[in-house]
Amino acid sequence: MSEINDFVHHNAAKVTPNILHGIHQKLPQLKLEFAEIHAPKFPHLVDQLELLANVIEDYAEGADREIPYFVIAEACFALAYAHKQTHLIPDHVAEIGFADESAVVRTVFIENERSLSDYCKRHGLDFSEVTTEA
Repeated sequence: MSEINDFVHHNAAKVTPNILHGIHQKLPQLKLEFAEIHAPKFPHLVDQLELLANVIEDYAEGADREIPYFVIAEACFALAYAHKQTHLIPDHVAEIGFADESAVVRTVFIENERSLSDYCKRHGLDFSEVTTEA
């Protein structure tokens, strides 16, 4: 999974406060879009995307400033990647169409498990319900 890690790190490093602001402005649309994802092979993907969206929203609105910025940057990249129309694996490919989105999102979760778990505790959420699994 090191190539995916490198991919996430490389692209998250490009996330500026302006990009964060743009993603924050699009969160209502993104949340609706993500809620429509039908990916039975990746049953946690929608919940994982929703949690990352909430983390970004709380950070951008000043409701939670405890999350390190690199976690926010990786979350922004994951949401932007999931939103893109062109992926490494097209979404319409049966069985594996959301494998790339899931890999990117899981990488963010695995690398930032402690920060995301702490966020969930601060907000009364159960992190175990949004696992690091596919």
